[in-house]
Amino acid sequence: MELYSEYPRHLVAVDCIVFGYDILEKEIKLLLIKRSFRPAMGKWSLAGGFVMENESLDDAASRILFQLTGLRDVYMEQSFTYGDIQRDPGARVISTSYSALIKIQDIDRKLKELNGAQWQSLARLPHLIFDHRDMVSRALNVLQMQVKVKPVGFALLPEKFTLVQLQNLYEAIYQREIDKRNFRKKILSMNLLEKLEEKERETSKKGAFYYKFNEERYELHKKQGFDFSLDVN
Repeated sequence: MELYSEYPRHLVAVDCIVFGYDILEKEIKLLLIKRSFRPAMGKWSLAGGFVMENESLDDAASRILFQLTGLRDVYMEQSFTYGDIQRDPGARVISTSYSALIKIQDIDRKLKELNGAQWQSLARLPHLIFDHRDMVSRALNVLQMQVKVKPVGFALLPEKFTLVQLQNLYEAIYQREIDKRNFRKKILSMNLLEKLEEKERETSKKGAFYYKFNEERYELHKKQGFDFSLDVN
């Protein structure tokens, strides 16, 4: 006799909340697809799918993200599990959401076009199916808390960036303006940024120096008890 055979079976899925940062438009964007099957076919949706028998939740999320973007080894973590009985009109589906931070320029454009994926401004999202808008809202709240205590924001930026571009990113995540002087003082005092000789000259004649995040230095500091803290007004 099969164990647990007397209990009902449910479908298990994962949904990927893929955040990207548009450095030119200075806003956070969300990678969405048009759903290709019923129910809600043709509607805007997060990228998701069912968990296969030989997969863990993490493996399923990584597979779906790779199929959509062509990227591996990106910042991604489990967010929350959604199990409302009526959340999916097609069947009883329990879905675990995953938040991923990727650099927009790194995405495989052919895969993006093949999947019909589009970057949509977080400030002007279309209507999303089921409870996907709730998933996004919760993930954004978590991201806003995380960037204060972890250097996860750098996963959204190019390898080299100016301090203005870094502040623009944090303002896009916080969805509010922050004090320029306090921000620069705080981030530079951590000694985690490496100043480059190269300047960004596209937006000003004088130019601003580029910086890059020194991950090795951060890991060393962390072992020594360093706490990342970038809670600024």
